[in-house]
Amino acid sequence: MDDRIKTYDEKMKKAYDFLVTDLGAIRAGRANPHVLDRIRVDYYGTPTPLQQVGNISVPEPRMLQIAPWDKSLIKDIEKAIMMSDVGITPSNDGAVIRLVFPELTEERRKDLVKDIKKRGEDNKVAVRNARRDGMDALKKLAKSEVSEDEIKELEDNLQKLTDKYIKDIDVLVEEKSKEIMTV
Repeated sequence: MDDRIKTYDEKMKKAYDFLVTDLGAIRAGRANPHVLDRIRVDYYGTPTPLQQVGNISVPEPRMLQIAPWDKSLIKDIEKAIMMSDVGITPSNDGAVIRLVFPELTEERRKDLVKDIKKRGEDNKVAVRNARRDGMDALKKLAKSEVSEDEIKELEDNLQKLTDKYIKDIDVLVEEKSKEIMTV
C-alpha cells in the first residue's frame, strides 16, 4: 500500500475497530463480559479496570459473576457497576458479585437494533471523512510533480479502501442486529 494513503487506511481502521468495541458492549439478553469493559473501580485511589481487580466468569447464559481478588473491594465494585450504563443491579453474597441479565422485550430489541444501526452510520461517516481528507491531500499532491495517472490510481485505491470498510461495517451491524433479534 502506498504511504500516501496508508494514513487514511489507519483512520478508517480505527473507526471500524471502535465500532467493534462499541458493539461488543451492547448486551443481547445473554451475559457478555465485554459489557463491563468500560467500568473502572476505585482501587486505593486509582481508577482501575474491573478486569484487573477480579475474575469475571459466565456461570449461566444470562449471568455474570465477578470474584474480586480483594474481598474488601466488593462494595466499590458494586458502586462502580451501579454508576455505569450497564443498567443491571448487582447482588453479592459477601464473596462474589452476580449480575443477572433480564430477557429483552421485543420493543427493547428493536430499540437496540436502531441504536446499532445509528452507531454503524456514525462510523461510516468517520470512514467517509477519512476518504474526504485523503482526496483533499491527493488534490494538493496533483499540483506538484506527481502525474495525473498516479493521482487517479491513488484515488481509486482510496475509494476501494473506503468501500471495503463501509462493507465491513454493514456486515458487523447486520450480525449484531441478528444477534439482538434472536430470542
